[in-house]
Amino acid sequence: MAEGTSSIPELESQKNDIHQISKKVLARQDSWCLIDNKWFKQWKKYVGYDSWETANIGDRATHPGPIDNSPLLREDGSGEIKDHLIDELDYVLLPQEAWDLLVKWYGLVEGQQPIVRQVVEYGMFVKHCKVEVYLLEFKLCSNSDLEHVVTKKFSKSDTIGYIENEMRALFNISDEKETRLWNRYSHNTYEHLSNKDSTVQDAGLYHGQVLIIEEKNNDGTWPRQVKSTSAALAYTNSSSTGSGDTRTYNNQSSTMATRSYGSVGGSYGGSSYAYEFHTGSAGSVQPGLCGLSNLGNTCFMNSALQCMSNTPPLVEYFLQDRYWDELNNENPLGMQGEIAKSFGELVKNMWCGRYSYTVPRNFKMIVGRFAPQFSGYQQQDCQELMAFLLDGLHEDLNRVKKKPYIEQSDADGRPDELVAKEAWENYLKRNNSVIVDIFHGLLKSTLVCPECTKVSITFDPFCYLSLPLPIKKERQIEIMLIFCDPASKQFKMKVTVPKLGTVQDLCEALYKSIHIPASNLIVTDVYNHRLHKIFGKDELLSNIMDRDEIYVYEIPSNLEENGPAIMLPVYLKYKKTKAANATGTSSTLFGHPIFIPVTGKTCSFAQLYSILLQQMTRYLKCPQTDEEWEALVSSETEKQNGDIDMENGEDYDSDKSDCEKDADGEYDADSENGQEKNKLLFNILSVNASGNLDVDQISNDGRIFKLEHKPNSLIGKMYLAVEFDERIKEKCFNEKNCSLILYMIP
Repeated sequence: MAEGTSSIPELESQKNDIHQISKKVLARQDSWCLIDNKWFKQWKKYVGYDSWETANIGDRATHPGPIDNSPLLREDGSGEIKDHLIDELDYVLLPQEAWDLLVKWYGLVEGQQPIVRQVVEYGMFVKHCKVEVYLLEFKLCSNSDLEHVVTKKFSKSDTIGYIENEMRALFNISDEKETRLWNRYSHNTYEHLSNKDSTVQDAGLYHGQVLIIEEKNNDGTWPRQVKSTSAALAYTNSSSTGSGDTRTYNNQSSTMATRSYGSVGGSYGGSSYAYEFHTGSAGSVQPGLCGLSNLGNTCFMNSALQCMSNTPPLVEYFLQDRYWDELNNENPLGMQGEIAKSFGELVKNMWCGRYSYTVPRNFKMIVGRFAPQFSGYQQQDCQELMAFLLDGLHEDLNRVKKKPYIEQSDADGRPDELVAKEAWENYLKRNNSVIVDIFHGLLKSTLVCPECTKVSITFDPFCYLSLPLPIKKERQIEIMLIFCDPASKQFKMKVTVPKLGTVQDLCEALYKSIHIPASNLIVTDVYNHRLHKIFGKDELLSNIMDRDEIYVYEIPSNLEENGPAIMLPVYLKYKKTKAANATGTSSTLFGHPIFIPVTGKTCSFAQLYSILLQQMTRYLKCPQTDEEWEALVSSETEKQNGDIDMENGEDYDSDKSDCEKDADGEYDADSENGQEKNKLLFNILSVNASGNLDVDQISNDGRIFKLEHKPNSLIGKMYLAVEFDERIKEKCFNEKNCSLILYMIP
């Protein structure tokens, strides 16, 4: 059973409690929990959390069941979350207190643990709090054995000293031994991490980084000896306020760098620039043909830098050191010249002709100092970074020290040439830099008053123009088509539909190929073996993501020929027997849902069982004789507590085999002597919409239950589940019996 589920308050109280707690502001070192977004949406629907979803408040069919975070977890059973999960799409972040309440009220799926994450401060200089969903994974090794690599995860807030202590314990280094930590960028580039109080974020370490711990020799020397050279590694510039230094170390043709850390903002000194390189043979590297190492999701930055560093007028400006004479350290809109200096050093290293690639880590640190949104290692937008860089370089290199006030004048009928010239001259009085020389221009803007028809013409400055890329008007959606005829194969298809179309367009595209009327199709999103969403025909196709599993079910054309009828959604489950020292069983969903047609306003167990057998002939291999039944029951070993439990030992009478029953056949619970008795292959349960909560068991007791439609729909309100015993599923159910055919609809 799931945990929790005691002392459940009223739904309104639940809604208010979670709403209030969710307002909590992020605070450093607080704990927040990840919860599957689809489960959370179902819970909100159940309690009426949103004002526009109140139709099914308290409905058992919308009950979310125990919290199930399995969609967030890797399938290897490690308990680790999947890569590339997206906030508010895959998961929702809740304060620990809200998570605890939900677990108390609804429980947690057996075997799962809470996914708890800490709040850390991002940004090296301007701090802001954020939940650290993904820890950084480092590759750890000892200097004495570089081939033995151990992976371990750390928080961005962990210090270098903490990592060193963890590595000392990991590699069994005695307390008496002195050690130091190295950061390896490539096979021949190392950096000494000397400041033990610096955090992982401050040090600029990124996911997949190789860290090496070095032990001091018994004679007091270090395996990696210092070589006194000043320029073998990097072009370095330190201002008078900086405390950074760059040194190189020789050991088997390796290059090391060490840098001490300043006190600016409690992090690295912001005035020291050092870059690490892969060195080619003399004259072997073409100037400007220099790669940039990916520091972890920094391809957006590298793309912008490669573009900027290959703009000839800009490159010439920096290579000739003209920027030093134009640095504007006093501009309140600038970055005290730091962006210009860091970019200039990077351009020089890329164009010196000695390095095949460089690591732009210090440039990224400087950018992160003035734009905290770029300080982490998340994916970012390249155009946003380029816009920031152009603006930062312009303000750092603005030749205008004191900007005069200039009143804008209207065109007043003057020629455009004169108005544009005046606007440009006025603009240069406040903005004049190499960036203005190369990139800035004017756009003509014409405004006409709709009342007095007065025309106003202005020329507005711009630094870059955003050009819209042509987009395709169509897209392809991959679907699985399930025919109502159980003997027909199911198709895996790609359907070409209008990008801005509706689900109706998808159904009509299918009609053109398979000739099933659009009105006879049910379009669903199947997620984790359950129906996540049943689409209305007017819903936009933009709601369907490429990674969604879209199943389309055919409704029989003669569904309502003999009176009222509905399509009931059915989940597939199996009972998994626990270990010998445990008690009870647990049910697990598998396969994909099916829809069964049911005629009439009421139904019995016998009708449902017959229809289900008929609809599952794609998958089921039914025992036909007593000998086959006996072999099925006694296969392998007896069940832990006796025979296989098939419908609690109930029997039903039949002159036909199970798979030959008619859809309208009736089963008599009171069998007559001498008639053939057959066991049931599965139980039938009434469940909630998520399939993870049993509402009722439908038994062969003659009970008749009422069928209800969803409003304006042929789909029933009731959700059913077919529950197999685990061994019956293995012996009789074979999903591979239904072949998948990939078919492209043009």
